Amino acid sequence: MKNTFGQNVAVTIFGESHGEEIGVVIDGLAPGIEIDDEFIASQLTLRRPAGKISTSRQEKDEYRIVSGVFEGKTTGTPVCILIPNQNTHSKDYSATRSLARPGHADYTAYCKYHGFEDYRGGGHFSGRITTGLVAAGAIAIKALKKKNIYVGTHIRELAGIKDREFENINDDIDILNKKTFAVLDEEAGKRMYKKIEEYAADGDSIGGILECAVTGVPAGVGEPWFDTVEGLLAHALFSIPAVKGVEFGGGSDLKNEPGSRYNDSFCIKDGKIETLTNNNGGINGGITNGMPIVFRCQIKPTPSIYKEQNTVDFFENEEAVLQIKGRHDPAIIHRARVVVDSVAALVICDLLSGRFGTDYLA
Repeated sequence: MKNTFGQNVAVTIFGESHGEEIGVVIDGLAPGIEIDDEFIASQLTLRRPAGKISTSRQEKDEYRIVSGVFEGKTTGTPVCILIPNQNTHSKDYSATRSLARPGHADYTAYCKYHGFEDYRGGGHFSGRITTGLVAAGAIAIKALKKKNIYVGTHIRELAGIKDREFENINDDIDILNKKTFAVLDEEAGKRMYKKIEEYAADGDSIGGILECAVTGVPAGVGEPWFDTVEGLLAHALFSIPAVKGVEFGGGSDLKNEPGSRYNDSFCIKDGKIETLTNNNGGINGGITNGMPIVFRCQIKPTPSIYKEQNTVDFFENEEAVLQIKGRHDPAIIHRARVVVDSVAALVICDLLSGRFGTDYLA
């Protein structure tokens, strides 16, 4: 039962959706990294529900840093962040304790933990647990900015509606990081928002695709074979509950293209080695080549919907029909984007610390 990721900068998450507190421990951060409370709070706001396209569960996320920080800077010892759960409706889940909610981890958790798991609100499997990742990620994102490394994610596609692609990536990242609903094309964003409202009105949900870019990572970071940049990022990204697919660079969009188009020709620009295209997503042989790292995550529709669904009662071993009640998101893609940013930043910090030493981020 492992809840820790990372070799040099390691992150451990803990807690349950309806438990007293959730939290995160970050081990391996260099001493002297600035802790910006205002930035952490703003990042947590991006993960919080907002409006008709989100759950009505509102948490203030009044986090406390209880170790590893002194006079506004990291000390080099483990940073522990605690976040209270204050707005829980646990009774919403007691009536359906033994019913496997389609798309959820109720049955698999029961099989693994022999019925001792905290099932309320999805327990340890809840998206609520990603709050700790966002708090930790805010520290990582701020540390990376000091090294001129920037992270940003947009909703690339939802219900067949597509956002425009990254163009001037650093400028686009700056635009996205100021938005609650992260799109680059305002008109496409309005259509996406309306589509989510339509699914919500029908008691249903919708997913989509997030695209993330990381700029400024120097060439030569990562390992071949088992600790590739793609492998470590994918490993961590697949830990986000809603992520069901990860691809890099051109990915499946270029699956039918020949090598003459897919290959990224090298060139010299302003005295620096670059590639003319970036179909490999800034990675060759599992190692960064200095171009932006670009990847996409497929986000599944929220599994909690208000329509009747066929299921089983795993206590009685018989079929049943389930009508979910309670508070649920018709889409979580707009909230998941900051989680993707945070996870990517934490992985990049781990990779950089492995390549250049843990004091690199100081």
